Amino acid sequence: MSETLQTTGIATSDGDLLDQTVIAVRAAGSALRERFGEVVRYESREELMRALAANDGTALDILRPRLSGLRPDAGWVEDELAGGALPSGEWWVVDPSEGNVNHLHALPEWAVTVTLVRDNLPVLTVVHLPLTGETYTALTGAGAHLDGRPLRVSPTADLGLSIVATSQARPDEDEKVVRRVGSSITAMLFDALVVRTAVPATLHLANVAAGRIDAFWQFAGARADLLPGALLVTEAGGRISDAEGRPWTPQSESFLATAPGIHIEAVATLSR
Repeated sequence: MSETLQTTGIATSDGDLLDQTVIAVRAAGSALRERFGEVVRYESREELMRALAANDGTALDILRPRLSGLRPDAGWVEDELAGGALPSGEWWVVDPSEGNVNHLHALPEWAVTVTLVRDNLPVLTVVHLPLTGETYTALTGAGAHLDGRPLRVSPTADLGLSIVATSQARPDEDEKVVRRVGSSITAMLFDALVVRTAVPATLHLANVAAGRIDAFWQFAGARADLLPGALLVTEAGGRISDAEGRPWTPQSESFLATAPGIHIEAVATLSR
């Protein structure tokens, strides 16, 4: 994607908008990369929240004016823990530093994500990993790509030969959800080849889209966690549902993304 496109002015097509969104997201990623390196120490929840907010603010200072310039009438969502449906129209759903806690701990698993949602359907998404320079993109009907190369989910048809992954529940999550997360991991440990557990969710979903991981599931996920990866996996030929196999929406209480060949097996495992 061309880096010479201007990031001001209203985009004339969704493809043009995606190109310009990539430029904005990469700029925000560069600013966060400059803040990365030393472990940030904190001794209270308040200190942690201030450190997280400082990272978010660094990226948002770049993203908000650029994205608002591209779509002046679009709404803006930056609460990464929020869930449920959005009002009609266009919305920017932004996680300025997904995996922010990892960033503070000098761990490499973090990203900048931006998704444009139109009438509650994701239209385009950009997931940028500043430390590797990788940029995942998806545009409805046009496929998913990694730095311009097409992505395709795994062809596996056997859960027993699959690498699967999950993320943990949100902070202060209901005890019932936390216990469901634990029981689902136990079930997958019996049925899958390897089970990975880590945050953030979007990086697992990018790996599903790229065919590196065969399935990802999560309970009580937030919009910013799941919308980018949902579009990446769908456009890469994967299956998206809730954990019971029903169609997934942002209002769903669970989320499952798989290679098509193991979807039924994964639903059966998570339903035990």
